[in-house]
Amino acid sequence: MDLYMMNCELLATCSALGYLEGDVYHKEPDCLESVKDLIRYLRHEDETRDIRQQLGAAQILQNDLLPILVQYPQDKVLFDAVVRLTVNLTQPALLCFGKVPQDAASRHHFLQVVSYLQAYKEAFASEKVFGVLSEKLYDLLQLDWEQRQEEDTLLIERILLLVRNVLHVPPDPTEEQGVDGDASTHDRVLWALHISGMDDLLKFLASSQTEQQWALHVLEIISLMFRDQKPEQLAAVGQGRTATERGEDTRELETLRQRELAERKSRALQRPSRHSRFGGSYVIQGLKAIGDRDVVFHKGLHNLKSYSHDLGKEVRRVPKRRLAAREAEPPRRSARNVQLFLREFCQDFLEGCYNHLMYLVKDQLIREKAQQHDETYYLWATAFFMAFNRSLRFRPELVSETVGVRAFHFIEQNLTSYYEMALMDKKEAATWARRMHLALKAYQELLRTVQEMDRSPEQAVRDSSQIIKNNIFYLMEYRELFLALFRKFDETKQPRSFLRDLVETAHLFLRMLERFCQGRAGLVVQSKRVRRKKKPRAPAALTAQPPTPEELEELWASLAPQLQACVQGEVPLPDDVVPFDAASETPVEEQRVEAMLRIQDCLLGSRAPEALKLLRSAREVWPEGDVFGPTVEPSEETKLLREILFAPLPRHAPPEPEEPEELEEEEEEETMRVSEKEFNFLDYLKRFASAPVIRAYVVLLRGYAQNSAHTNHCVARMLHRLACDLHMEALLFQLSLFSLFNRLLSDPCAGAYQELVTLAKFILGKFFALAATNKKACVELLFWKSPAIAREMTEGYGLLREGEGASSRKAPVWTPQEERELRELYWKYKEVEGEDVIANILAHLQAPGRTRRQVVNQLVRLGLAGSVKDFPRERKGTRIVLWTQEQEQELERLFEEFQGTDDVLGNIMKNLTARRSRARVVEKLLGLGLVSERKELYKKRRRKGHAPVSDEMEPLGAPAQASSAEEGDSDEEEEEEDGAEEGPLDEHWAPEDGAEQGLVQRLRQEGLAGPLQWLENYLKRTAGDREEDGVSHPVPLVPLSEDNEDAMEDRRFQALLRKLGLRPPASEQESFWRIPAALTPQQLRRAAASLAHQGPEREGSPPSPLGQLSAPLHPQGPPPAERPSASPGWDSERDEPVPAGTKRRRQMDSDSEDAASPGASPAPTGPFVEEDEELQPPGRRKRIRHVEEEEEED
Repeated sequence: MDLYMMNCELLATCSALGYLEGDVYHKEPDCLESVKDLIRYLRHEDETRDIRQQLGAAQILQNDLLPILVQYPQDKVLFDAVVRLTVNLTQPALLCFGKVPQDAASRHHFLQVVSYLQAYKEAFASEKVFGVLSEKLYDLLQLDWEQRQEEDTLLIERILLLVRNVLHVPPDPTEEQGVDGDASTHDRVLWALHISGMDDLLKFLASSQTEQQWALHVLEIISLMFRDQKPEQLAAVGQGRTATERGEDTRELETLRQRELAERKSRALQRPSRHSRFGGSYVIQGLKAIGDRDVVFHKGLHNLKSYSHDLGKEVRRVPKRRLAAREAEPPRRSARNVQLFLREFCQDFLEGCYNHLMYLVKDQLIREKAQQHDETYYLWATAFFMAFNRSLRFRPELVSETVGVRAFHFIEQNLTSYYEMALMDKKEAATWARRMHLALKAYQELLRTVQEMDRSPEQAVRDSSQIIKNNIFYLMEYRELFLALFRKFDETKQPRSFLRDLVETAHLFLRMLERFCQGRAGLVVQSKRVRRKKKPRAPAALTAQPPTPEELEELWASLAPQLQACVQGEVPLPDDVVPFDAASETPVEEQRVEAMLRIQDCLLGSRAPEALKLLRSAREVWPEGDVFGPTVEPSEETKLLREILFAPLPRHAPPEPEEPEELEEEEEEETMRVSEKEFNFLDYLKRFASAPVIRAYVVLLRGYAQNSAHTNHCVARMLHRLACDLHMEALLFQLSLFSLFNRLLSDPCAGAYQELVTLAKFILGKFFALAATNKKACVELLFWKSPAIAREMTEGYGLLREGEGASSRKAPVWTPQEERELRELYWKYKEVEGEDVIANILAHLQAPGRTRRQVVNQLVRLGLAGSVKDFPRERKGTRIVLWTQEQEQELERLFEEFQGTDDVLGNIMKNLTARRSRARVVEKLLGLGLVSERKELYKKRRRKGHAPVSDEMEPLGAPAQASSAEEGDSDEEEEEEDGAEEGPLDEHWAPEDGAEQGLVQRLRQEGLAGPLQWLENYLKRTAGDREEDGVSHPVPLVPLSEDNEDAMEDRRFQALLRKLGLRPPASEQESFWRIPAALTPQQLRRAAASLAHQGPEREGSPPSPLGQLSAPLHPQGPPPAERPSASPGWDSERDEPVPAGTKRRRQMDSDSEDAASPGASPAPTGPFVEEDEELQPPGRRKRIRHVEEEEEED
């Protein structure tokens, strides 16, 4: 259908609207129904938007709708319908089509709709139209909330949407080709909006407390009003030009003059002194043509310099996907009267509306009350109005809502989100890049505002800026952001303007950070480390040995009475026993063998009722063949079960897990650790010394002639930092950069870029000095370089292979002599039994620095071994298991030597010849009878005037603790080796009689008698259950009452649980303490009896070790003068903590401890405390913490 030929029904509807006679519009009686019909037609238009195009071609809005709005505003129903239709017709083309179409036909329709919208915008540049809209909006806003109907609220929203749609129409570049200062269509619309008073209504809506729901509409309209404006230019309107601006204009004119003079001189040299029709032919010696002869040049000599082999060749077409991203159209300068009106609007908006409106908009964004991507208007407003405030008269109180740590966080969060979406959503990467640019501009303006606050004459403003800088330099995100943006910069997705703003923002951030670090010698920063901990491999399941006949006889003797009771009906049989697995892939007929094995397993596990039930059920399922016996009397079933128990049934061997290769990475789990370290600005600057960052700077430097002086200065400053501050000038030895330097030095206007010229000469001088000694320097120009390669280039290519730098991780090459030596050592030690072949080879290799992996890989390459699996690594914890007689004698001698010292075990561990874990040494001392209990080996603490105190802060043999800070590292290794054999100690730890009486007495005095009684009953009930079932499983200790739950969080109560042998939650998946399966019923009853003991301690009896323990003071606790002098962890005269074991930072159990009063006594600790409290010295040091990411292998 031809869109220019209107549909007959549509034509009839439009004709029924009315007609325009001169300046008077006469509406038809069916005008209202016709408007509603047009709305209905638009609702059912097709994907080409045919109705919209036909109405636009017929100019219905210009000839009918706008005259109706102007002449019939008193007809409320008609006015409302016309506004509805006008809003629909003027909505942006992107909303109509969803996105810019790619195919030619749809794109044509899209451009047609845009052209009609531009014609509508011309019609709206009328004071009458905006006058009517303003009056109607003013009348609606005068109504109170009680009087305002739903129709009034909808009309307010439609008027605001109509203004938004009109301002959103893009300019027509073919029609608006005037110079700056001419009134464009957008300027005329803005002037009409100003004359009608609509701008005052917008300021009222932005500042009113009762019209908060229109905040986002108002902000969107304001952003479209200032679409073509620059805040710095707007702030300078009506003011005299500053000396800086005049100087910049003078330099720009001088640059253009020098360039023109150079071109004029070049043209003069090209003209010959006399005319010659024959230009001549010349031979260029030394320049070869396609053949072996020299090039013949058929033009005048004045054109010789422009000769190139590329002359006459077709220019290679750049693929569309590799084209540089299109720059946004440069903003044009509006007419002076419009600029003055906009400047006054900005001033009024900042003084009365900005903080209130930005607070409302941000609140709606956070609460997700806004539409998708509405935060872009917030980001634009932040950048624009803060720049205007900074350029006009800097008053920080006018923009206080968007100056702060929360504003930095909000903008950084959105910038990071846009960055991640640009990487994931490749098709819409350009759209995400535009949003990213908005966020970057807002971030840049925040930094400039903070910098301006540093120069404020008011001390309070300067203090505020100092607090903001402390916070933004505290977090990692604010610093790592620039590195990520530089490394992922893509010319095809992000325009050159984005790169310019990124370079300027990074320059500003680095300068602020550098000045902040000056004068702060010991700047402490926060360092975030990603700790990768390798998960231990599950040990291979041991093959169960079949029981001997003697053991089976003993087992049957215990099973016979149970089976007899089950057969006679005294013991009920379980009902939920099924002899086959219906979900198994194995057919039911073939599961008889598995059923027989299940019966045998039940008998071996002393589950007589289940075995009997399985036998009877299997007989019913598989009656054929009498596999499970015929239908027999109950007395015969006992004999059948005995035969099954003693029968050697075939069992499938469990599949052996394949041994993973040594080169495979073990499974890792990541944990984030936050620590503190001193910050070094140069170390941070080294992060910018990478090829992607330098490449981005070179891309921006290519347009040095179009860049501003400040942009060129930012680029030169960064390259100067890398070349001079970091002494990495070799990073800039790159051919594309040198080509750029050549163009710069030959530029006739090079005098205007003196800073760049100086840098270029410095870099080139360094390169030619290096090229005199390094013959490969010219080849290195072809490649971008990393810092390690740049150092190799300047200091020698063999430097990093000698063990320094990142390249040292590469395995050195095996020489023929080393390979020959490796073969000889392999054949020599291959047949030696009981020893590790690779260990012997490493011990006798002449070349140092070889690792086990390198040797194994080389043996495989040489064909001496089939796979790395031929040389399995020796399992940790199994190397030294048996004690020789000499080692036992050495242990006895060392025990006698250090028996009277304070740390017997520590001294023995230091002097043992063979390295063993602490747990092994303790077990051997107990086995030899040298000590009767572990307490005798506890490290003793001495205090002035007191006897040594046994240190019960360290349960011996616990794999996660060490007895002293000096032995922590070595013990940790040994306990790791032994961890696979021993397993968790808590499962086998038995409570000690009487050891917890002092702690029980203290808990009763504190009012925990009820939880103690509950714990006693729980232990007794668990002991009875284990005696009845004959099977022990870990039992969770579940508190059901509030008192018991509070007691389980008490540290003293947890101490008691540990003394009794109970186990705390082992992982995040467990929530409750557990009674270990290793505790026997007798041990549980003894533990319950110890809880039932309520008598006070006898006079003269030594106090319980737990009673002597007192908690170290919390860093937030009382001052040193109030510390108790009798605490064994303190020296009463020095007021310093005595080191007790490996210090760890203590985590608060609940928020109540944080809120405790300073004078309150801290919670005591004991051997049960997992993390000791790390004491901080009194006083407070002001610190700035910086976040860095590092990785460490566990």
